[in-house]
Amino acid sequence: MSVKSKPAKPRILIVTPEITYLPPGMGNMSQRMSAKAGGMADVSASLVSALFELGADVHVALPNYRRMFQGDVFSLHDKELRKYHEVLPDSHIHLAEDRIFYYREQVYSNHSEESMRIALVFQREVINHIVPQVRPDLIHCNDWMTALIPAMARRRGIKSLFTVHNIHTRQVSLARVEECGIDAAEFWMNLYFCGQPANYYHARAYVPVDLLTSGIFAAHYINTVSPHFLWEIVEGWHSVVPDSVRAELRNKHVAGCSAGILNAPDPSYDPATDDALELNFTVKNVREGKTVNKLALQRELQLKVDADAPVFFWPSRLDPVQKGPQLLAEILHGMVSDYWERGLQVVVVANGPYQQWIEKIVADFELNERVSIVDFDERLSRLAYAGSDFMMMPSLFEPCGLPQMTAPLYGSLPVVHATGGLYDTVQPLDLAESTGNGFRFDHYTADGFRWAVDQAMAFYELPAEAKDVQIRRIMVESARQFSHKEVARRYIAIYEDMLERPLVEKESGEAIKAIAESLGQAGE
Repeated sequence: MSVKSKPAKPRILIVTPEITYLPPGMGNMSQRMSAKAGGMADVSASLVSALFELGADVHVALPNYRRMFQGDVFSLHDKELRKYHEVLPDSHIHLAEDRIFYYREQVYSNHSEESMRIALVFQREVINHIVPQVRPDLIHCNDWMTALIPAMARRRGIKSLFTVHNIHTRQVSLARVEECGIDAAEFWMNLYFCGQPANYYHARAYVPVDLLTSGIFAAHYINTVSPHFLWEIVEGWHSVVPDSVRAELRNKHVAGCSAGILNAPDPSYDPATDDALELNFTVKNVREGKTVNKLALQRELQLKVDADAPVFFWPSRLDPVQKGPQLLAEILHGMVSDYWERGLQVVVVANGPYQQWIEKIVADFELNERVSIVDFDERLSRLAYAGSDFMMMPSLFEPCGLPQMTAPLYGSLPVVHATGGLYDTVQPLDLAESTGNGFRFDHYTADGFRWAVDQAMAFYELPAEAKDVQIRRIMVESARQFSHKEVARRYIAIYEDMLERPLVEKESGEAIKAIAESLGQAGE
């Protein structure tokens, strides 16, 4: 039997449990395949789209979420069903097939055991069926749900990039991995175990595999989703980072096999087109647009209707382990009362463990006309970006973060703790130099947070014309800087470095230029 030769162009396989869109031409029903839980979906979509438009040989592997892709598959006509099940020989979309995916209504499960089974089944299909079919030169994996694949790839001589979106990891026994249909005996020596195994049989029975650490350990190259967060982990910050994850990230960093690449907000976050807004706006009518949306937000939340009131918006979940709502609780009464005559208002559109404590402060001090806290709602959150003047994000740690990049697009300036992705994306506002885009505090304390709020209020007291100049500049710069096109360009450059050849038949420098042009980024 003859063996097919490898394609002339390097072949990239992106393995992801979530994606927002796929470009037309990649395969049947590509425009109906969308399953999103977070920023990973957007990054995966932008990467696949950029590579495909460039003409690179890019393939994507994802679970076959029939219900999410199609709605109710049983409502489709026979013709549509046949089209759905067709797989073209040269299709670049590869769906992992198992009933565990078919009827899901969300990407991830709230149940730990089910989450593990979903991850193992997905990897079984990728390892056993998709990789042999695609025969990639490089596999790009994402988070612990795909962390066995780099070990398999290393064993088979395939380059792999592993992206760490979050620091959470899981442990699983080799026995369970194999019971799920993955022949881990092939690559067990490339996995990271929670203890020292004496041999394969000892490891299989007694020593669990640490999944996220295995992905980092086995991959040829890794990246986190912000440069500063990678540096913080390597330098020993954040006790919440597992020791194994820290050690292997440090090893990759010392070996020169790591990078930090920021994510970017979903392209739908655009005040000019966002249909959640009362009035769409651009830099040309930003003052009018923000005023109209502020009044709409105040009316809906039953706050005091006041176009001149400074509005601070909290968009992140109220998680005291990471997001810092306890700092808000400490300063909330003081910041509202100290700026009472100025009319300061606080809007919280979020859920989480600290929700009840903030609600208690509002009730105890009768702040209902000045502070509103409501459950998360996508439409209301978007309206709050447009209607607020400032966005608060005092996280203890932040692998990347998206609200601090989203808010400036709407002319809402971020007030953040200088950590991780927040440090990378928010620069202190300098009026004299006309640089920066927000307000950053260095020390994770209530006093530090309050200092940053006071800095924001000092800016708010400037004449309207002076503020407008800065806000318009920040909106324009943010739209250029916080772009999926730029994110894709960074990943593509890493692919080429790993493969030591361009993704298309051009010199490397010319390929990057072509990428820039295909993404509309030339000269930026």
